[in-house]
Amino acid sequence: MPVFGLRTSNPAFNRYFWKKQRTYTKRKMSINGIILKSFVMLTLVLIAATYTWNLFFSGVAIKWYTAIGMFIAIICSLFISFKHSAAKYLLPIYAVAKGLFLGGISAYAHKRFPNLPFQAIAVTITTFFMMLFLYRLKLIRVTREFRAIIITASATIFLFYFIGWILWFLKIDVPILWGTSWFAIGFNVVAAIVASFSLLLDFYYIDRQVGRYPKDREWLATWGLLITLIWLYVEVLRLLKKLAIRF
Repeated sequence: MPVFGLRTSNPAFNRYFWKKQRTYTKRKMSINGIILKSFVMLTLVLIAATYTWNLFFSGVAIKWYTAIGMFIAIICSLFISFKHSAAKYLLPIYAVAKGLFLGGISAYAHKRFPNLPFQAIAVTITTFFMMLFLYRLKLIRVTREFRAIIITASATIFLFYFIGWILWFLKIDVPILWGTSWFAIGFNVVAAIVASFSLLLDFYYIDRQVGRYPKDREWLATWGLLITLIWLYVEVLRLLKKLAIRF
């Protein structure tokens, strides 16, 4: 059943954002439209990440690029959450901002552990297609119970991170989030698995809305996929980094 009134762990796909339109149009959402927009947005992420990456290895301090990129991405997400019609205008900004952030954390990881970000990218891409394969063949059915479990797990993980970030600003360490103990590694494994299964929920809701909702909603669908893919990449990168430190 729904948890906290939501039907998916991804804010871009909850019931509020997909409520019935009062205006009607012949142009409806399509898979091709979502794929095209996702490709363009991921290209923007890659360009921005490459820019920050090159700055870092040129000796330029990128702390502010990374921090500001994350801040702008959060602001864009909040605006899109409350004004979903703004997705088409804010999503490119969100993609660039996230790219700056990802380029920064990836550069730091690569400097300490060469090629680690590329391994994380490979795992993320492989996981995406594996989840898509499982969904299309219905090897994993997205039932109401399955959705409830993933939603609850996602909400719990994000709550842990939110509390952890607050404590981090207060100079209080949270070993299970930032440490390299087996408990911390286990937390990362669980978070990565939940992020992976969240892709199934995203596929499920896109599948249900394609051909029914206006074409503009493709921007929201793209935003939702970006959120999950970036979350998955960050979790995989953090997990690989902890394993590299541990071993």
